[in-house]
Amino acid sequence: MTDLSEAFSGFSTDDIPAAQAFYSQKLGLDVSEENGMLFLHLAGGKNVLIYPKGPAHTPATYTVLNFPVEDVAATVSELRGRGVEFEKYAGTPVETDDDFVFRGGGPLIAWFRDPAGNILSIIARA
Repeated sequence: MTDLSEAFSGFSTDDIPAAQAFYSQKLGLDVSEENGMLFLHLAGGKNVLIYPKGPAHTPATYTVLNFPVEDVAATVSELRGRGVEFEKYAGTPVETDDDFVFRGGGPLIAWFRDPAGNILSIIARA
């Protein structure tokens, strides 16, 4: 039987250079470029592909990548200091507080967007 146990995820962007700068400089991730596409090299040898879609790109309407951390509020504060803008939700079932953190049940979580508008999160490590 064919072994499909090795896989990786991916999502699109409208601007590879902007994505590379954001993920490497603002988030501090190990990023490489091959054939006009980006690879995020994450813990455990996992990779995420970011591919160009140009003007046809539509940002994901769901969270495409979650970053587990020990302290969500402290990480939000640190990333805001690097210029990352977090989403502020008010009057919805996922209302965030003044620290941009959702504390309404489940793990603490804060959402932000990459330069292409894709939704990412900082989430409390389980």
